[in-house]
Amino acid sequence: MPQTDPVESLADPAALLTAPGAPFAVTTGPDGRRTYADGPRTLREFAEVTWAYGERPFLVAEERTYTYGEFFAAACALARRFTEVYGLRRGDRAVVAMRNHPEWQIAFWATQLAGLVAVPLNGWWTEEEFRYALDDCRPRLLLVDGERVARVRDWATAHAAHLLVFHAEHGEAEERYEELPAADPALGPPEVDVRPEDDATIIYTSGTTGRPKGAVATHLAQAGAAANPRYHAALAALQAGTVPGLGPAPVSLTTFPFFHVAAFTSVYAVMAAGGTLVMMRKWDARRALDLIHAHGVTHYAGVPTTALQLLDAAEADPRGLGPLTLLSTGGAAAPPGIAARCTGPVEPRNGYGLTETSGGVLSHAGDDYRLHPGAVGRPTPATEVRVAGADGEPVADGEVGELWLRGQSLVRGYWEDPEATAAAFTPDGWFRTGDLATVDEGGRVAIVDRLKDMVIRGGENVYCVEVETALHGHPDVLDAAVLGVPHPRLGEEVAAVVRLREGAAADEEELRAHVAGSLAPFKVPAHIRLQQAPLPRNATGKVLKRELRAGLADGPDE
Repeated sequence: MPQTDPVESLADPAALLTAPGAPFAVTTGPDGRRTYADGPRTLREFAEVTWAYGERPFLVAEERTYTYGEFFAAACALARRFTEVYGLRRGDRAVVAMRNHPEWQIAFWATQLAGLVAVPLNGWWTEEEFRYALDDCRPRLLLVDGERVARVRDWATAHAAHLLVFHAEHGEAEERYEELPAADPALGPPEVDVRPEDDATIIYTSGTTGRPKGAVATHLAQAGAAANPRYHAALAALQAGTVPGLGPAPVSLTTFPFFHVAAFTSVYAVMAAGGTLVMMRKWDARRALDLIHAHGVTHYAGVPTTALQLLDAAEADPRGLGPLTLLSTGGAAAPPGIAARCTGPVEPRNGYGLTETSGGVLSHAGDDYRLHPGAVGRPTPATEVRVAGADGEPVADGEVGELWLRGQSLVRGYWEDPEATAAAFTPDGWFRTGDLATVDEGGRVAIVDRLKDMVIRGGENVYCVEVETALHGHPDVLDAAVLGVPHPRLGEEVAAVVRLREGAAADEEELRAHVAGSLAPFKVPAHIRLQQAPLPRNATGKVLKRELRAGLADGPDE
């Protein structure tokens, strides 16, 4: 029997969730932005609701487990220390920079309960990179772990900023979190009036094409970001023929670094449902499979690279994926083959979000994803989508244009950078993503390429993602990146850097022939460099193409 589109076979599942009075109904403000009509308006309100989950396990790490009650008490105690001992006030910035410890979440949520502006920084930055961001946002408080304290100590001393160190070796001169008084579960957060329009976070862009910029999200924006994954989960349940919210709370193995917005989406979803977050100190596919079985993990969230490694490990293990029911990817473009490899009870989910959208705003799952593996899904009710031409007007369905977004979860701009803000945001609130996309008649968005990554070969547009997808379709290819290299006559030529699976025998000509089987001749890479080393990626899984270009500067291998 031929497959039918699961969405079209239902009356209108989205309407059930967004009708007046429904959980995800929206209103449109005077600025044209859509916002959810109900629900928390600040992250403080969102966090306070979780107190009701009491003794349910929330944060599970190798060193210890925090229940919701323990987590909330610890966050409240730390928030009171910020206001009563350090004298910090609403709007002061507080940097959070550490490995994925449970205390990362305690530190972050303490800032929200105290009305501070949390600035999560990339834990793998060098001292120079940290100094750039610290000079930019000028925090009064730094919350770091022992691995990072040496990189920020001089700055904190020079600027008289409070420095609190987590998981530090004994003997450190700084104040150690582990030596603070025990939290009193009877005490709540400090008396601070946190407003929806107040800034909640400054999250720095990944900086793959230049210096990172601090994207500033208000509490209202982050509250919208917290509602977005709940909407997509409810929609996926309806599409699968089940009732949203029923069944056990999720147990999620989330491998995104906490400083990245993709992690925010996962954590929000877990907290809203009273679920459990299982953490790993360092990624290892076999270790991840052990954790899935040991803790009854039902949801996996990570970049496509780690998801593929997990699927490979599960295929080689007689236990398989065990209790897993959802495999969700984000942070980078997902090869279409991921959806097809999720069988049985495991539902695939894919989505799209940016630092500037405070996390995921497009998503689809299950059969809809399997039927449309090249898409990243439909928007949430509080997110508008426009695929715009050069004049800013919408293009026809199926045509390529720049993806523009507008809605509740979008940031208000870049920290103290009006020029960058004006360049990225229109006066009426649309954000120019810099991604090339299409939208089909069903409202599904597909990302074609980055506007700056597109190769223009002799006047013909070559979308790198399309060529990368074709390369990933070859069974010997483990990873691939496509980029443009200079050509004296054509302007640019298509080049590819490919990592083959261990023991694979494919050569450049075989890979070119494979791509030529599905794409026009001008899209076939003129140059292919094979390498054994992993492709350079940032902490969230995006390929660092500027590093690959530097490696090809003297001419790519043919």
